[in-house]
Amino acid sequence: MILEACPSFQETWDKSDDQELLYVVMGDLARHLLALHQSRQTAEFTPLCEAIERLHLDGDGYVRELATIGILEAIQNVWGHTETDPAEFCRFLLPESRKWWKELNDFRAGKIPHVGAGLRNKTNA
Repeated sequence: MILEACPSFQETWDKSDDQELLYVVMGDLARHLLALHQSRQTAEFTPLCEAIERLHLDGDGYVRELATIGILEAIQNVWGHTETDPAEFCRFLLPESRKWWKELNDFRAGKIPHVGAGLRNKTNA
């Protein structure tokens, strides 16, 4: 799904020796997206965010975790260590993915004990 949504990542994917380590490859994806953003080539962001949303909504627990921790957190970390505000990517996210983006931010800020705790509290309230 990710390669279909972001075909420009195919070359990086093909060169990766870590295809079995998806979290490492998602770091490569985050760097690729940063390069696209910096060169103002964001056309693939919308279809990619649609794919991320589908992973969140339709994936099993492992897939949803990869979407949040593997992809979204990688983008926040990689972009956050540059002069590019990760929120510039967030604006492309759809509602479910945006919730998980906020969870990552709330966890990093110490507002919740773990990613998902904020959503669980809203569900149980």
